[in-house]
Amino acid sequence: MPLIDTIEISPDAIARSDAKRASLRPEVLDEYAALLPQVNLIAHGVGLSIGSFDHWDEGYLRLLDELFSRFDLEWHSEHLACTMVAGENVGTMLPMPRTEEALDLICERVQLIQQRYHAPFLLEHVIHLLPDAPAEFTPAAFLNAITSRTGCGLILDAYNLECDAYNHGLDISAFLNELDPAPVRELHLAGGVQHNGFQLDIHSSPTRHTTLALALDIIRRAPRLRVVTFEFLKEAVGLLGHDTICSELARIREAIQQ
Repeated sequence: MPLIDTIEISPDAIARSDAKRASLRPEVLDEYAALLPQVNLIAHGVGLSIGSFDHWDEGYLRLLDELFSRFDLEWHSEHLACTMVAGENVGTMLPMPRTEEALDLICERVQLIQQRYHAPFLLEHVIHLLPDAPAEFTPAAFLNAITSRTGCGLILDAYNLECDAYNHGLDISAFLNELDPAPVRELHLAGGVQHNGFQLDIHSSPTRHTTLALALDIIRRAPRLRVVTFEFLKEAVGLLGHDTICSELARIREAIQQ
C-alpha cells in the first residue's frame, strides 16, 4: 500500500457469469472497499469493443454500471479497438482503421458513454499486430480528432509505442510531437515479450530502461497527466513475485518523482 496511490480496476477481470449474465464478484469489491480512502480507484475495460462496426458489448456496460454504483471512480477508460468482429471474439484487440467513417463511429459512441456516466472517459491506443489499413489520418492525428471532437481524455502506453516502433517502424518522436498532450491523463508502463519476431504487449515483466525513459519524456510533455500505472497480468504474478512487483513500483515512483 505505501507504494501506490491509485488502483486501476478492470471490471472484466473481476466478473463472474451466472445464468449467462456477468456480474462483479462481491468479495473482490469488498476488498477494494477496505482500501478506501487510502487509494483512489479508476476503471480500465478490455471488453467493450468500442470499435466494432455492428455493436459494442452491452454486458461490459452493465459491469461498469455495477462498479459505479459501488464506488466513486475518478475516471474510466477503454481501449480504442475492437475485440469482436461480426459477432465473433477475435481473441485480441484490433486497432481502428484511421478513416473519417471510423472517426464518426468512435465519436458517437464516446459521446453516448459520456452521457451515461458522470466520470471522465479516456481512450487508450493499442498495438498494431497487422499492417495498417489505408488511412486518412496519422496515428497522432486520429487521436487528436477524437479528443477535440468529444473532449474525452487519453491514456498513453509507453510500451505499446515501443512495440509499434519495433514491429512497424512507428516514429515515436514524430508521434509525440504531433499529438496534442493536453488530453493525456494517464500513462501506462509495462514489460512484455518477443514472440516469432514480434514485440507483444503481454504484461508479464518489469519495464525496460528504454520504456521508463520514454515515460519520463511523456511526463514532461503532458501538463495534465495525473496517474502513472504499472500494468501486469494476474497470470504473471507468480512469475514476477511479490518482491519484484514491489521493487518495480518503487523504481517507477523514484524515477517519476525526480
